[in-house]
Amino acid sequence: MRCDVCPRECSLRDGQKGFCFVREARGNDVVMTSYGRASGFCVDPIEKKPLNHFYPGSSVLSFGTAGCNLGCRFCQNWDISKAREFDRLTDTAMPRDIASAAAKAGCRSVAFTYNDPVIWGEYAIDTAHAAHELGLATVAVTAGYITEQARERFFAPMDAANVDLKAFSERFYDKLCFAQLGPVLDTLAWLKRETSVWLEVTTLLIPGENDSEAEVDALVGWFAEHLGADTPLHFSGFHPDFKLTEHAPTPQATLARARQQALRAGLRHVYTGNVHDTDGQSTYCGGCGTRVIERDWYALGDYRLSPEGRCLDCGTTLAGRFDAQPGQWGRRRLRLPVHAGAGA
Repeated sequence: MRCDVCPRECSLRDGQKGFCFVREARGNDVVMTSYGRASGFCVDPIEKKPLNHFYPGSSVLSFGTAGCNLGCRFCQNWDISKAREFDRLTDTAMPRDIASAAAKAGCRSVAFTYNDPVIWGEYAIDTAHAAHELGLATVAVTAGYITEQARERFFAPMDAANVDLKAFSERFYDKLCFAQLGPVLDTLAWLKRETSVWLEVTTLLIPGENDSEAEVDALVGWFAEHLGADTPLHFSGFHPDFKLTEHAPTPQATLARARQQALRAGLRHVYTGNVHDTDGQSTYCGGCGTRVIERDWYALGDYRLSPEGRCLDCGTTLAGRFDAQPGQWGRRRLRLPVHAGAGA
């Protein structure tokens, strides 16, 4: 059997699992083996995904499973994504259980995150439909490493996505992710061109690997051409982890420099992450430059948008998805028990 979910296209004998370790050949099919089992449920601020233009200030129920279809040496969730057994899957819950728990907790959305939901797409898709039945939005946090034939079905029930663009070189993807850049760029361009999914993109800048001025210029140039000036881009700070512990953390000055490069390239909404930087984490009007959403880490401050999402100073509409009033979840992170049968 050949798995057609991601560009690895693993060839599997009956009973054999793929690179991701959660998709297995059984008879004449490839099935996911972690359906209904999760690696934790937490209520997070939506800005933590990160999504800064998708119902700002609201709360989102986040969960994942185990395994991953990339092999990133710098993975910051390696204890989940690299798990080869189900010892990390401490919770059992069906899609309706999850949607019901999110609604009862007052969440605005449900996020499929922590490890890449592409490899547990059936579980994510079913949960997305259950969430929509209760009026909740859905979010995919993914590396975008998915085949053309799988992506339409996976993203069809998603309202928003944050895609990790790990770097802008094949060398980086090959050396540090054991993957390829091309399919990720294809996914990004397709999401922007062919879907109504709200899209934001994150790049983790690693000193000496993908943070040069030349590479950032190449990245933001492609970004402006294919994703447009209003698609938010997040530059995130690296900290040593997993198998990449010899690199120093990303200096805040590097994040600030990359942000300025992107702004000079014409991008309107560029953010810094994993550092305390109110200026780099706040949102500014693309028309007059007024700060329309102030952020201190994940907490909102001054909010200068109309209920329709227009700048109160010049009337320019901010790209994104907005409720009449911003959420007030703040910085809290709440572990949420989800019990099987709760959504029956």
